[in-house]
This record gives sequence, structure tokens and C-alpha cells, in this order.
Amino acid sequence: MTKGEETRQFIIEKAAPIFNTKGIAATSMSDIMEATKLSKGSMYVHFENKDVLACAAVDHNMKLLNSKLQAEITQGKTAEEQLFAYIDFFSNPINPPVTGGCPLLNFGTEADDTNPIVKEKVNNVIKRGQKLLTSIIEKGIENKEFDPNWNAAEFATVLFAMLEGGHLMSRMSGNNDNMKTIVQSLRKIISEKKI
Repeated sequence: MTKGEETRQFIIEKAAPIFNTKGIAATSMSDIMEATKLSKGSMYVHFENKDVLACAAVDHNMKLLNSKLQAEITQGKTAEEQLFAYIDFFSNPINPPVTGGCPLLNFGTEADDTNPIVKEKVNNVIKRGQKLLTSIIEKGIENKEFDPNWNAAEFATVLFAMLEGGHLMSRMSGNNDNMKTIVQSLRKIISEKKI
């Protein structure tokens, strides 16, 4: 990595949690300058404007979330264990795996009507999440862990939506009570689909 690439990466890593916590619109370049201790000139050498930096920060947050999630899922030896690992990974919105909360929810809510580039990035991550869950369930069906009539894609959508909804509810209430109910319910559904 060149010095310039290192500085660019440093800026992204410092900016990512700020954008995820405050939002794109509420984050100023001054916030990033304060976090990085870099001058305005240095910032603009690496990023044309705040929108370009925000997109890089969104990508960074999504990659961070995905790498942490993959580390948890790969520890599961069975499809059931992998689904439980996925659910458990998102089960504590008050202390989320990425600073500021779920970047899908944070950036998706902000960008749906205002930022088509970020909206598309979030939508692609949602699709990948559903595809991942579907493939885990299908692997479980193939390995005779789960009921062969289980609609993998349908449940993947339900699981994903319930966890994101639970995240929102928990962050708004300031506690994980709603998420605990959702996690229990999802685990029960999965257990009932075991052969």
C-alpha cells in the first residue's frame, strides 16, 4: 500500500463509524477532520467530496459487518448451528457488532429517498444476506437436517426482516426485550423444521 492509499484507508476507517452513527446528512467534513486530525486540503486530496467519502464509508461498514458475521457463521458445523450463529450475531442491537448500529438499517433508512447510490449498495447487501440464508437452509435440506418441503427463500426473507425490525425496535426502546422475543421465535421455527 502506498502512503496515499494508507492515508485514504485511514480516513475511511475513522469516518465509517461517524457516518454510521450520525448519518450521512448529519456528518460534516469537520467531523471527519476532527477524527483524523487531517486538514481540509488533505481530506480533499483523497476524496472529491463528502458523498464520495460517504460511499467509501458505507462500503467499509458493510465489509466490516460481513467479515464479523462470516467469522461467526463458519464456526457452525451444521446448517442449524449456522442459522443460530446468524441470529445470535444480530441478537444484541444495544451493543451491535458495528459501531453505530446496523449499517443496513441506518444507511438504508436514510438513503431510500435521498441517495440512489447508497440505496443500491444497501439493497445489494440485503440480497446477498437473503441468498446466504437461503443457501444455508438449502444445504441443511440437502444434508437431511431440515424438512425437504421447507421454502428456504421464503424463510430467509422472514428471518432477515424480523432481525432488522427487531434491531429498529430495540434501538428505539433502548433495550433488547423485543429482539429476545424475535430470537426465541426464529429459533423455535428452525427447531421445528428439523427432521
